[in-house]
Amino acid sequence: MKRVKIIARALYIISRILALGYSITTLYAAFCIVTGIWTSPYEEKFLHIFYPFTTRPFLIADNNVSYLIFSLLLPLGLYSVFFWWVSGVFKVFFQSRLFTAQNIVHLNRFCIFNLIAPVLATILSSFFVPIDGIIWELIVVHIILGTFTFFFTAIFRQGLDLQNEQDLFI
Repeated sequence: MKRVKIIARALYIISRILALGYSITTLYAAFCIVTGIWTSPYEEKFLHIFYPFTTRPFLIADNNVSYLIFSLLLPLGLYSVFFWWVSGVFKVFFQSRLFTAQNIVHLNRFCIFNLIAPVLATILSSFFVPIDGIIWELIVVHIILGTFTFFFTAIFRQGLDLQNEQDLFI
């Protein structure tokens, strides 16, 4: 179990860093789009969002509001949440007690997010922007992740129930 805790802690740190990176990128992109600072239209079709204080492109997006909202900011924001909550899942596996109500909350939150958010975001976005085929493949991956986490949640609930029964007898 020691190896699992080490790997879980490393993945927890990596996913927290990714969550912060995605969050900062989302906020920075939204700031640049709203203010027009560090942006420049490119070939009348694209928008360059530059690295701060430079003219070097950081993000390149179609220069229309629907695309910027539904194909840039929404996915970046959702992946910020995804990586934050996946870090909570990894955190579960390096705690001293594995079967706790709080750990079940982390697993359940991640499960529901993966089963619902990608589908709803894609359906909503499809009214405003075309959806590429790879997006549907990503949705399938998220549904598989959500289903797998659902199984883990059920196992953890059973483990918590058994643990509570044991505590009553001790």
